Amino acid sequence: MNPDIIESIGDELYAALTERRTIEPLTNTYADITIEDAYQISLRLLANRTRAGERVIGKKIGVTSEAVMNMLDVRQPDFGFLTDAMRHDGEMPISELLIQPRAEGELAFVLKSDLVGPGITNAQVLSATEAVLPCFEVVDSRISDWRIKIQDTVADNASCGLFTINEQAAIAPGQIDLADCRMVVKKNGNVISEGIGAAAMGSPVNCVAWLANTLGQFGITLNAGDIILSGSLVPLEPVTAGDVMTLSIDGIGDCAVSFV
Repeated sequence: MNPDIIESIGDELYAALTERRTIEPLTNTYADITIEDAYQISLRLLANRTRAGERVIGKKIGVTSEAVMNMLDVRQPDFGFLTDAMRHDGEMPISELLIQPRAEGELAFVLKSDLVGPGITNAQVLSATEAVLPCFEVVDSRISDWRIKIQDTVADNASCGLFTINEQAAIAPGQIDLADCRMVVKKNGNVISEGIGAAAMGSPVNCVAWLANTLGQFGITLNAGDIILSGSLVPLEPVTAGDVMTLSIDGIGDCAVSFV
C-alpha cells in the first residue's frame, strides 16, 4: 500500500477516535489491504496520539480466546499499544471517550526487564515479569458496528479503548499456575461469565511470549516497566454508563470498575 495512503488512513482513524465516530470497514474501502499495511497504519495512529501528548506505557494482545474469536469472527491474535491516557482506575469515563465499548476480564503482566523477540520462551516471560494483576480492558472500535476483519482491528490499534488494573492484588509470577486460574465476572452484581487462564492460547504466559516474538519481527520490544494485557479469558460484554463490573481470579484477587 502506498505510504501516503497509509498515513491518510491512520489520520482518519485518529480523527474518528478523537471525534467519537465510526468509519466504514477498511477492508471494504481498501480490498487489497494486508496485515502488514494494517500494522503500519496502527503506527501512524499511534504517532498521532503521542504527538498529542500521550505516552506509551505498554502493549496488549487481543483476540486470544475462542469466545472472543467467535464473537468478532476474527481468527488470529493481534496486538496494540497502551498509552497513559487509556488507564482509568476506579471510574471509567466511557460516555466521554468511547464509541461502542465492550469489557473483558484479563490478566496484566508488569515487566521488570526487557523481552526482545524472536525466540522468547515462557520461562523467560516469567523471569522478566515483576507482577501479575487482575485487569479489565474495555475495547472499542472505530469501525462501524464492529464489522471487523483482522486488518481492521490491527489498523485500529487492536481495538484498544481503556483499561484498569488493581495493583493491590499483584502477585509474583510462579505463585500459581496461570493456566489453571479461574475468573468470575459480575455485571451489576450478577455473574455473567466465567473463564480460566487456559482460555487464552493455553495460558496467559503463552500470550505474552507470542506477543514478544511477534513484535520482535517488527523491531519492537517489550520493555521493563511495560504493562502487558494478555487477552480476555471471557466473552466481551457491552457496557454503558451506570454499569459496574467486578472480577475475581482465584489465587490472585479482584478488580472493579464503574462506568460513567
